[in-house]
Amino acid sequence: MTLPIHEVIPAVQTALHAHSLVVVQAPPGAGKSTALPLALLDEPWLAGQKIIMLQPRRVAARAVAARLAEGLGQRVGETVGYRVRFEAQVSPGTRLEVVTEGILTRRLQRDPELAGVGLVILDEFHERSLNADLALALLRDLLGALRDDLRVLVMSATLDPALPGRLGAPLVESAGRAYPVEVRYLAADPVGRVEDAVARQVRAALLAHEGDVLAFLPGVREIRGAMGLLSGVDAAVLPLYGDLPVREQHRALRPDPGGQRKVVLATSIAETSLTIDGVRVVVDGGQSRWAQFDPATGLSRMVTGRVTQDAAAQRAGRAGRTAPGVAYRLWSERTQALLPAARPPEVLEADLAPLTLELAQWGVTDPAALWWLDQPPARRIETARDLLRGLGALDSAGRITPEGKRLLDFPTHPRLAHLLTGREAPALAADVAALLEERDPLPPGSGADLTDRVAALRAWRRREAQGGDAAVLERAERLSRQWRGLLGVRPDDAAPDPYAVGALVARAYPERAALAREAASGLRRGRFLLAGGQGAALPEGDALAGTRALAVAHLDAAQAEGRIFLAAPLDPAVLAAGAPWVDVVRWDSRTGTLVAQQEQRCGALVLETRPLRDLPPGARVAALLDAVRQEGLGVLTFGPEAQALRDRVNALRHWRPDEAWPDLTDAGLLDTLDVWLAPHLGSARTREDLGRLNLLPALQARLPWPLPAQLEELAPTHLTVPTGSRIRLSYRPGEAPILAVKLQELFGLADTPAVNGGRTPVLLHLLSPAGRPVQVTQDLRSFWNSSYFEVRKDLRGRYPKHPWPDDPWSHAPMRGTKKRGA
Repeated sequence: MTLPIHEVIPAVQTALHAHSLVVVQAPPGAGKSTALPLALLDEPWLAGQKIIMLQPRRVAARAVAARLAEGLGQRVGETVGYRVRFEAQVSPGTRLEVVTEGILTRRLQRDPELAGVGLVILDEFHERSLNADLALALLRDLLGALRDDLRVLVMSATLDPALPGRLGAPLVESAGRAYPVEVRYLAADPVGRVEDAVARQVRAALLAHEGDVLAFLPGVREIRGAMGLLSGVDAAVLPLYGDLPVREQHRALRPDPGGQRKVVLATSIAETSLTIDGVRVVVDGGQSRWAQFDPATGLSRMVTGRVTQDAAAQRAGRAGRTAPGVAYRLWSERTQALLPAARPPEVLEADLAPLTLELAQWGVTDPAALWWLDQPPARRIETARDLLRGLGALDSAGRITPEGKRLLDFPTHPRLAHLLTGREAPALAADVAALLEERDPLPPGSGADLTDRVAALRAWRRREAQGGDAAVLERAERLSRQWRGLLGVRPDDAAPDPYAVGALVARAYPERAALAREAASGLRRGRFLLAGGQGAALPEGDALAGTRALAVAHLDAAQAEGRIFLAAPLDPAVLAAGAPWVDVVRWDSRTGTLVAQQEQRCGALVLETRPLRDLPPGARVAALLDAVRQEGLGVLTFGPEAQALRDRVNALRHWRPDEAWPDLTDAGLLDTLDVWLAPHLGSARTREDLGRLNLLPALQARLPWPLPAQLEELAPTHLTVPTGSRIRLSYRPGEAPILAVKLQELFGLADTPAVNGGRTPVLLHLLSPAGRPVQVTQDLRSFWNSSYFEVRKDLRGRYPKHPWPDDPWSHAPMRGTKKRGA
């Protein structure tokens, strides 16, 4: 069959002859994955070397290999073969290998020159998976250093228009898909469960159209729900997802042997590279599910969200692979315009521990040394390094250790690889690792104890009743068998030791070792503190609630207190083994005292304590400064003179911003505690000790020469009034200082007193003989000439024994209360 890609094959061949890196864009159904690789096998520049073609998923790798082999009239494993995790169909004559992305990374690590390989094809690159970005970075490093004859072909159906320019590579475009696809929208977005909407549309499509139906749902739970809703339809209803056994995947991909119509209910695994024979209709539920990594907690959680525009295009294209088709999008056309164009590249969102370990093996401690389309975020790289150091996979400089190299021998996340490299109970490690990679085989409400899952797996292996999901247990056993093969051990079907399970989980998730927050007796809901510092809780009534220590495998990433889904009891002795003793001096805000003790710590967990006899002065001072930072300056007592000094200096900072007056505001003092307070803490150890400190010398020390003399000159503490009295000034930063003085002591004074070198008049609070304010002014001259006479009338009536002269300018100032003449 002639496919659209055939029109551009000559252009691709020409581009690859002249360039080491080429980009091909071809819409879904154009044949780029199944026709183009075969057309390149005999290119002269390939010189008989192999082609490696990357596919992002195992299902697609097997299916594409089968299509390619079929195109040659051969079986898989001859000219065309495939390699996926724990499975390969290749032979010495295989020249085109379809592999999943991690397989290429392993090959590059073991043979950095890729000897015998002339072309690497990165298919479905628009998905921007972490492994695809890593593979491209390593290949570009290889092209620049070791191989000038290697070619790299980047292919996708939907592509960022800027990608060719960013890669510095020529672009070859194919015009169109094999068959047209009509896209239909709903009038309005549906309300309710996605499986209900999909099942309704599938039933309608079976009546309205010929051919098979492919429907997209976010996950296995929704697929099972839709299967139940479609019982009784005149078609074979088949699931398709990554964990499905291979034989069931083949059933979904191939025509029904009896000629019956098919309804294939698939996750996003069916978006790319898969041709499902007979599909003429696509029903897109409009949702996807993916793992979202939270670097703040170091945890990933599954999230469900709207499909992106490029993914919707890929899904619709499945309907036009073998004949004209129709795609039903279960959302409105208005909503379509609001969908994100594409998901962010995985390298910007994912757990980067596997990538960081691969880079260390490549000899790169700084990712910036390689060429990336999007640089891995530095904060996430550091989070990954912290984890890998905790697993013993990296040294302090970020270089790979012998343990790190050993972890890379296991095709799984470094956490589970570390679990598998332990020396004790390897058969149990294989079972535990397999179960942690799989979905939970037990039904909801079965409790959080991972030991029960191990027991269910072993019962299934003994062919005994166990009450779990047989399909999940079968997949787990298949994976456990692979791990046992790598470890060279036989299966162990004995009853599992819960504490041995917990010890293995703690190897994989050391920061999720947990201690109960309160006494276990009488608890209905266990609350725990994780070694990483996060709180977590078991579901109410869980059998593990009374456990003193746990090793937590699965929990959500809630910021306040996560929910524990899967865990095992942990012997506290496992935590204590190798846990260091550290000297701790800290402030206990509840008691208002310093706590000085040695603590045996496992991360945030305190396993045991003992008194610290010798209290290091530096540690005591640091803890006290932390106490002030936590509780604020209110824990200190600023006496009248100390507070007055602060007010005077802060006033001068406001009046004279260009001069070097220190910042004695609350914020300024808190920022400089180690400078002004630390040398004056004496032997303080309690809140009461802090409250008794004399802070005046500490503040005075903040004024180097000649500032003390300038302070006295510019912001004096007192002013002398005409009677000779020295009256205290009250300073207010940003405002005029207040001079509260009896009116009678200012008789004869014409001008308002001023500070700040005469620039700032004081605010006079003129007082009655009883010391009560009668007038506030900054213009004394104006007061004597006007307001004084109104004030005089009132004061003469209230204080008749005091003189209230008609002419305040000529009357002598006075302090006393007795009349001095007529």
